[in-house]
Amino acid sequence: MNERIKLLADQARKHYPGTELSGEYWVFDEQLFAKLIIKECVDIVSGTAVDTPPNDLFYGYNLGVNKAAENIKERFEIEK
Repeated sequence: MNERIKLLADQARKHYPGTELSGEYWVFDEQLFAKLIIKECVDIVSGTAVDTPPNDLFYGYNLGVNKAAENIKERFEIEK
């Protein structure tokens, strides 16, 4: 498994200390894991924007990149 995916999976584990009777336990939160992966994808897409002097080509490209990131967040109902 990819190291980044392992790290995200670890972040999606929630620890519950429990009580003297129940003991501690860990729960894997699938929704949080999916949200973390989606946020990672949005960061990758957003990171492809070009930081150069403005011209029509780069302006249009950056608009497309930003729109793609917004569409992903909207589709999966992810906040910024």
